[in-house]
Amino acid sequence: MNTYGYIRVSTKEQNEDRQLVAMRAFGVTADHIVLDKQSGKDFDRPGYRRLVHKLKAGDTLVIKSIDRLGRNYEEILEQWRLLTKEKQAAIVVLDMPLLDTRQGRDLTGMLIADIVLQLLSYVAQTEREFNRQRQAEGIAAAKARGVHFGRNFKDRGENYGSVMAAWKRGELSDRAAARELGVAHGTFQRWRKAEFGQ
Repeated sequence: MNTYGYIRVSTKEQNEDRQLVAMRAFGVTADHIVLDKQSGKDFDRPGYRRLVHKLKAGDTLVIKSIDRLGRNYEEILEQWRLLTKEKQAAIVVLDMPLLDTRQGRDLTGMLIADIVLQLLSYVAQTEREFNRQRQAEGIAAAKARGVHFGRNFKDRGENYGSVMAAWKRGELSDRAAARELGVAHGTFQRWRKAEFGQ
């Protein structure tokens, strides 16, 4: 039965020292530590895939924090299931001592670890949804106060009203109106559609 450590940092510039120190303090030997230096967003991590393939029943996988397993909680739950149920390996999450499946490998111990993981997943998912809701409410409140989001509108100039009126009467073409206003033909067309819907 082997003990492996898995370390992931999101970019080549990020430093893995903190995770390495934690692995060594736990007693994972250098030759059993696997490192991936890339984002977890696509989960295309060659080191992790090789490690999972190598894991055998009774082995232990040590990670610093639960988010090392995946980019979101659906993936984390899936990896947890794969490792503990299919591979029958133990997982130790150093930042969360309750998530240590070495203790009580019986049905009760596994059940407790699974419940804790589900609870953490629920809390994280709820927090993400609250953050999105708060962001949407903040944007709505800012818009109500007149704060503009996105690109600044091009100044339409003092003669905008008279040029638009002339266009509406059919005295100016789109291109002629755009020249009068000193803007690109496409810009004038956007303004015209926004104002008249045509």
